[in-house]
Amino acid sequence: MRRDPLFYKLFKQSPDLLFDLINQRPENAADYRFDSVAVKEPKFEIDGVFLPPDSAEPGVVYFCEVQFQRDEELYERLFSESALYFYRNRTRREANLPRFSDWQAVIIYPSRSVEQVDIHPFRALLSCDQVHRIYLDELGEPRSLPLSVAAVVLTIVEPEEAPETARSLLARANEETLTARERNDIIDVVTSIMAYKFSTLSLLEIKTMLGINLSEEPRAIREAKEEAQAKGREEGREEGREEGREEGRREQAIALITRILNRRLQRELPEEVRSRLTALPLPVLEDLSEALLDFRNLDDLDNWIAEHS
Repeated sequence: MRRDPLFYKLFKQSPDLLFDLINQRPENAADYRFDSVAVKEPKFEIDGVFLPPDSAEPGVVYFCEVQFQRDEELYERLFSESALYFYRNRTRREANLPRFSDWQAVIIYPSRSVEQVDIHPFRALLSCDQVHRIYLDELGEPRSLPLSVAAVVLTIVEPEEAPETARSLLARANEETLTARERNDIIDVVTSIMAYKFSTLSLLEIKTMLGINLSEEPRAIREAKEEAQAKGREEGREEGREEGREEGRREQAIALITRILNRRLQRELPEEVRSRLTALPLPVLEDLSEALLDFRNLDDLDNWIAEHS
């Protein structure tokens, strides 16, 4: 996941995609949570972890790595970090009860050509049923694959072929027997991939390309707004004063704008930009939350702030 932020976004939106790729779906797949975790001493971060729900029964934790460039120490890092995390977090310390019953690892490559060359020291692990290596270019043509898997394969389709492939996937989503949630998941995944592939296009241009109604906000943005609004309401209740509610609304607006811009620009906002955002009054922040969907780079943001400050 360190190598491809698109997959981090996709798995964050739809954790079920992982289980479709490995053709292994636990009964509680819908309850899994995708996250990144930090492990101290030694300090490192695991970016792709699928955590089972907190319940009475221990579950399987899945470690995922998306590798679009060759890393000759990938397996050293992946297996050592995964084993250490499993060791340190297998038991719920507060209750001294098992949290994880097992672990599995999934490594996603665009093709075999970027896989680590020297795999001999890890031959036993790589051949066992706990480790899944996915080569996207070997899964087959998108039209012949299950819809969710085909959507992931869209990530490696050449740009000149991607619009037609994306439209065919959206058509299948409308034709096949799916729940509303499953259909929305496919639409969200496909539109996210196309926005990533064609980052210079506006939402209107993507809408025209895909031939669907994108007038409604993508689910990821709606969820960000709902989360930020809930935080603002909670802070307003805790303050119990009008100024507290106002500040809560400002904070949730800043949080929303920062999250959307990070996703839109595929990078963390510089500190100076975040400082300029925090100085804006609430009405300007609310206007910015609507305008930013058409921003293509930081210059667009800088120009907009300069015009409205």
